[in-house]
Amino acid sequence: MTEAIRGGLPVFGTCAGLIMLDHSHLGTMDIDVKRNAYGRQLGSFVTNDDFKGIGPFTMTFIRAPYITKVGRDVDVLSTVDGHIVAARQGTQLVTSFHPELNDDPRVHEYFLKMCG
Repeated sequence: MTEAIRGGLPVFGTCAGLIMLDHSHLGTMDIDVKRNAYGRQLGSFVTNDDFKGIGPFTMTFIRAPYITKVGRDVDVLSTVDGHIVAARQGTQLVTSFHPELNDDPRVHEYFLKMCG
């Protein structure tokens, strides 16, 4: 699987999927991640913030990680309170939040357009 992703297979990792693509796991994205950065289940929250290329977007965080460091080929797409919560590198898209938990399809549409 790692070779396929490095070869250009489009991948969209949300929450735990973001963690799986970082340096410590599959290592296909040039990112470092802080797991459970927003605390336990009771620390889950919903907020609205900007997503590059989309605009304001409702973001649902559930025991979410955030990205602590990105490489030069990583495009930061969204931050919340100074923490990176969405990024892209080539054909890989990651979000700390769960875009599938609201009725707005724009992040999924962004991914589909990425796939080309």
